Amino acid sequence: MTPVIAIVADDLTGSGDTAVQFVRAGWSTHLSIGGADEALSGPATEGVEVLSVTTNSRALNAADAADVIRRNVRQLRDAGVSRLYKKVDSTLRGAFKAEIDAARDAWGEDAIAVICPAFPATGRTVEQGILYVNGKPVTETSAATDPVTPVTESHIPTLLGCAHVAPLDGDTPETLAARIAQAGNTVVVDAATDADLERLARAIGLLGERALPVGAGGLAVPLARVWAGADQTAPVVVVVTSQHSAARAQAAALQAAGADTWTPSLDQLADDAQWQAWSQPLLQAHAQAPAEAGTILLLAPEGQRAGLDSETVADRLGSLAAQLIRASRAAGVVATGGDGARSVLVALQANGIALVDEVMGGVPLGTLTGGTAVGLPVVTKAGGFGTEDVLVRAVRAIRDRRFKR
Repeated sequence: MTPVIAIVADDLTGSGDTAVQFVRAGWSTHLSIGGADEALSGPATEGVEVLSVTTNSRALNAADAADVIRRNVRQLRDAGVSRLYKKVDSTLRGAFKAEIDAARDAWGEDAIAVICPAFPATGRTVEQGILYVNGKPVTETSAATDPVTPVTESHIPTLLGCAHVAPLDGDTPETLAARIAQAGNTVVVDAATDADLERLARAIGLLGERALPVGAGGLAVPLARVWAGADQTAPVVVVVTSQHSAARAQAAALQAAGADTWTPSLDQLADDAQWQAWSQPLLQAHAQAPAEAGTILLLAPEGQRAGLDSETVADRLGSLAAQLIRASRAAGVVATGGDGARSVLVALQANGIALVDEVMGGVPLGTLTGGTAVGLPVVTKAGGFGTEDVLVRAVRAIRDRRFKR
């Protein structure tokens, strides 16, 4: 199996702090202490999805560093790697420009190097193109007196001789991606917060395989999640059976985010013939996965009806969700309301959930064990629990993790 993603780092510790971000997003990852030739030929990379290689080039002069990077990137590209992350020092040490230029040239003629070494969690931010470390320009820190690779320029666009994109009010990943694409083949982008890095990672995802992200561990955190869902085309099915006001507000937020919402009437739920007439068009509409991933929301109606109890509502929607999951080969399922969640799992003949993480406190994420949908990502949530955006976050948690089925 050829790795999907390669990380090319100039030293081992940087390679490791970036690679671990992909592990957290569910990618099978191997950290090599050597370059691409050694890593690609070793048995330890069998079945690996992310390969992090170490060029040990930080102390090399510009020409030698460029040669090493160019050779490694070409080997990885020729081996079938479809996405590349160029790890650089978060304080700009090393042959910074030479390595980036060489990586971009080797990656492809239409490649766009998108540079942002920000790592807010460790005090690194990029503002107006200047790299700050704990609030000071990097040239006013110890990096400026590094005995091997002293840093002489804090303004990254000046160091690289390239374009700069600063955030605008109301920027979305789509608008940011468009501005990056128009700026040139090497672009520095500001980021002062984790939210800025999240938006940038999603913009890079929209740019596709031509994008060559360049950064430290900070950008790798959201990018590992974005790339995990980059190739998904199957829907996530969300089932809300709870009548709690919190669950209704959460469903409304998911609908506002673009979910394809289907809500039967109380009469349709109560009568077999009406139920079949209502549910069959839904199954037919999603018999095949769409070209782009979406979200399907099955929402129980509000109110009560004589002869219709909550157990019947849960069984109807749970069974329908299971049919929909099979028909659309869904990417995952989110179930709100204990009775509804149980009905979905029973309809899929699952015997449990292998827990892997949580969307937020009290909202577990896992995969189904047993039954007809083994390995299907699943989130379960009590009806009255969670923030208003919890269902939106639950869908994203499924999209933003690499699951193996």
